[in-house]
This record gives sequence, C-alpha cells and structure tokens, in this order.
Amino acid sequence: MADCKDIMVYVETAEGNPVKVALEMLSPAKELADAKGGKVIAVVIGNNIHDAAQKIAQAGADQVLMIDAPEYEKYNMDVYADVLANLMKEISPEVLFIGGTQDGKDLAPILSSKFEAGCASDVMNIKIDDTGKIVFTCPLYGGTILEDIEITSFPKIAVLRSGAFPKLEDSTTGEIIEKQVSISNDCIHANIVETVKEIAESVNLEEAEVIVSGGRGMGNKDDFKMVEDLSNLLGGVVGATRPAIEEGWISKIHQVGQSGKIVAPKLYIACGISGATQHISGIMNSDYIVAINKDEDAPIFEVANVGIVGDVKKVLPIMIEEIKKIKEAQ
Repeated sequence: MADCKDIMVYVETAEGNPVKVALEMLSPAKELADAKGGKVIAVVIGNNIHDAAQKIAQAGADQVLMIDAPEYEKYNMDVYADVLANLMKEISPEVLFIGGTQDGKDLAPILSSKFEAGCASDVMNIKIDDTGKIVFTCPLYGGTILEDIEITSFPKIAVLRSGAFPKLEDSTTGEIIEKQVSISNDCIHANIVETVKEIAESVNLEEAEVIVSGGRGMGNKDDFKMVEDLSNLLGGVVGATRPAIEEGWISKIHQVGQSGKIVAPKLYIACGISGATQHISGIMNSDYIVAINKDEDAPIFEVANVGIVGDVKKVLPIMIEEIKKIKEAQ
C-alpha cells in the first residue's frame, strides 16, 4: 500500500511514566518516518496520563494519541489490543512498534493475528535497503546468529528490544490529541478482579543503569551477598544467572539472559559468570561490561570491555573496599 507512510508506536507506561524501551523506540520510528515522508504517531493508553503524554511529545513523537479514561486505568490485554487495533484501522500505519516488555510480547501476536500481519520479535536494528524495503535484524539461537527479516504484509509489526536503540536528542515537541475509542464487550475474554503487587515490581532490571550479576562461580549463598553489597554500593540492581537462581541464592525475578530479562545498563559487572550463550545474548547491549572469572578462557571475556582473571571471592572484597574509599573521599 503506497499510502502507508506513518510509523505508529505503542508507548507503555508504568506508574504514570513511559517505560524506557517506549521512548527508545521513537528514535528508529523517526528515522523511518523521515525516510518514508510520514509521521511518528505515538499511542498511550491509561487514566490520568496527560503528564506521560507530554513526556512522549517532548521525546520525539510528531503526534501523541492519548486514550485517557477510567476504564483504561488497569491494564487488560484484550482491551488494550482492541484499542490499538481500532487505531491501526483508522491510521493505516506502515509499521507498528511495540516494546519488548512482558505486556508488549503479549500484545504483538494478538495484533498480528487480527491483521494477519507479519511480526518481527526482539528487533535489535532497523534499516531501509536499496529498494526502499524495511529490514529488521533479530537474534536467533540465543543470540549466536543475527538474521535480517523483511515483512511483506501491511501493517508490519515489530517488537523492539530494550536498550537496542538510543533515545532521540534535540527532539521537537509534538502535538497531543485526546481521542475516545469505543470497544466492544465481546472483545473481553478475561476481567481483572484484583491486582496484587508483588516484589517483582521492585526489581527493574530493564531500566537499571548499573547491574551487578552473580553466577555459579560465587560458590554459595553467603558469598553471593558480596554481589548484593557491590550493587548497593554502586546504586545498582542485582542480577543473576540461572545456576545461581536454581541454587536458591536469589529469586528468579533477578535472572538475566534469554530466559530472564534482556538488559542494557551503562555498566554491567559479571561476577563468577562463565558466559553461556543464553546469558550473553541478554547483556550484549550493555554500554560497558566488566567480567571477573578465574578461567581466562571463559566466553564472558569475549564480550567484556574489561576482564579480571582471578578468584571472584578475593577480587570482590578488594573492589568493594576501594570503591568505599573513593566514595568517602568525595
């Protein structure tokens, strides 16, 4: 369809604020829209979300469609999918971007089914080829292979990985448009009776700027506490590999990797982590990686900016003590 030029971005919110990956998606959306001669149209759904809409408008969206009503205060997958589907029918975008969050990964296949549209998952890069087609780069086999994908359907749906794209700089403020979208009760297959806040909500690995992770090499639960001590000292968040979680040293909500959380902090410190493919694929977008492992041939050193070969149980106490001295001197 030649008239499909606009790029639509679904902006998820948490506690009234746009999530990190949602604002990051505006950057590739802007590049595509400029190349196609279209607009970046962001969609935000919720209740009392004008402040969030303002942040989105200032972050680079040309238009922000604000669906603001009490019935949208609690996230319901069926309802939100129906709202987005109605807007997609109205706007006819060439591409819909959705962030690679837990909710986003649920919404994307529903919309893909509704429109019989192709969907690219875990997108790490987007480009336009010589023929003007949009090419999505996605990891396969735990991140060991990168594959370029072209979607021939309209619209195209893409789920973008958190941390893969930088936020726009020097963006202009877009227009906020409040819209009302009618939904049918027939679309609702499940109602939310009660929302229970779990401890998982307090562990935000995806938006952390500093993550200190521990693996099997930490040895036991008591020594794993050094990972927590270093994380607290740096104002970071604790991560872990599957073996550390299976040993019961920390809960599963801290798991980093292909089967856990995909992260992109400014600083990632891997303590006693050998670097299995599944773990490396989850940290490859980190700005700076420091690895500590006694095995100089550990795969983690292949992706680390700084590698420390040594016993992590001896290295960490020295790091903690030296960082304490630096902080005390400031």
